[in-house]
Amino acid sequence: MNHQLALHLADNALILGHRNSEWTGHGPVLEQDIAISNIALDLIGQARNFYQYAAQLINQSTQQPNIPSTEDSLAYLRESHEFKNCLLVEQPNGDWAKTILRQFFFSAYQFYYYQELQKSKDSTLAAIAEKSLKEVTYHLRWSSEWVIRLGDGTDESRSRMLKAIDELWMYTDELFENTSYEHKAASEGFGVDISLFKNDWDKKVKEVFEEATLPIPTKELNNVNWFGKEGKHSEHLGNILAEMQFLQRAYPGCEW
Repeated sequence: MNHQLALHLADNALILGHRNSEWTGHGPVLEQDIAISNIALDLIGQARNFYQYAAQLINQSTQQPNIPSTEDSLAYLRESHEFKNCLLVEQPNGDWAKTILRQFFFSAYQFYYYQELQKSKDSTLAAIAEKSLKEVTYHLRWSSEWVIRLGDGTDESRSRMLKAIDELWMYTDELFENTSYEHKAASEGFGVDISLFKNDWDKKVKEVFEEATLPIPTKELNNVNWFGKEGKHSEHLGNILAEMQFLQRAYPGCEW
């Protein structure tokens, strides 16, 4: 069961890291181009750690596997329905405002998640969380500052942030919907009870939105028909994987 949780955490980080990498060379100014690229690298580094551990767990649970799992096979040779990332991270970049808001929502989630995961009975998951939390703390601060800057900026930047809220808010509910593998891992002390920090996430979002003079949606917007953490994705993930996995599938055996 732990390998499913590790895959979920790895998939979240990999897909958002890939999305952010699409900004490389296209950021609004050089400093922020470098910042979003570095965040992408941080996330891909987190993904590698989780994939390596997931591969180790899978290989241990499979007696004499014909083809042992590796970080590369887990990232590049699984189909979209096998990925366990939440829907939020696979959403298109859109403009800078949408990218910033997506990062803020997810970084706030990761920040509280990794704080709890440090308490895991699984020493490897706890160690990855502790290492990653240092990076996520920066991601959260950086994205928060940008949400405030855009929300309380010009009429144009504010309108773009409002549009981003309309497009992304509906995907935040899934972050706090437990899957069977999350529930089992949490009940055994290896994972995280995500209900423990839902209020912290809400409070952080409200705090930043108030400073940015942005409204918090007052109604539930969870009207999507997919559940990414269980492998039911939007069409966007298929497009990401087609691009991301092409080299490995065309030239089998390539390594990161």
